[in-house]
Amino acid sequence: MSVRLMVVDDHRLLAEALASALKLRGHRVLAATAPTSGAADLVIARAPEVCLFGTASPAAPGAFDPITRIGRERPQVAVVVLGPVPSPRGIAAAFAAGAAGYVRHDERIEGVERAMMKARAGEASVAPALLRGAFTELLHPVEKPDDEGQRLLRLLTPREAEVLVRVAEGEGTRLIAAGMRIAPSTARTHVQRVLMKLGVGSRLEAAALAARTGLLDRAVVHTATGAPRAPAYDTPQGPDAP
Repeated sequence: MSVRLMVVDDHRLLAEALASALKLRGHRVLAATAPTSGAADLVIARAPEVCLFGTASPAAPGAFDPITRIGRERPQVAVVVLGPVPSPRGIAAAFAAGAAGYVRHDERIEGVERAMMKARAGEASVAPALLRGAFTELLHPVEKPDDEGQRLLRLLTPREAEVLVRVAEGEGTRLIAAGMRIAPSTARTHVQRVLMKLGVGSRLEAAALAARTGLLDRAVVHTATGAPRAPAYDTPQGPDAP
């Protein structure tokens, strides 16, 4: 059955990719937008049946404030959170804000659809494995959890971190090159190195991994505070594929 929905995410590329996949499966996507901080106004205005709400930081203060507002002004809209492997606090915060479900960012499209259907029917949707993991962490907390995002960030140079941010925003090779003032061939090389270091095969996979582990948020901060800007570069004459 077709669902009338909206997709919001802090990273536009992920929102648009998921929206495209759901359209191909027969669902009516009213909008795909970013960031989540400004999503409440649009969701309240369009009133979808389901809102898929993507976040890389479910435990961050205020992360689910838009969901609370949506629930207050459009209680008929079922919100399903898409996030990384959550902490118990993240799951609790999502449901306390009024979410109808929690699905991992890397869930298969069939799992996202099941969560959408259950949420529209008024049922809570969260994978048993997520609940088991959350309860295990509550009962046996880890004092110093491994920070996968920080580990991945250490693999990248400052320039590669900037490239990753631009890839996640949906920029193609020529836009990356123009924004960083480098040749398209150099931009393409940077992208290939980022994919190789992250162990993924596509730009979309890189963006999803970065969002899921918190790497993307760290990369944004890293490029804003520590990455040097490139000097002006005169692109050599001759064709250069995008």
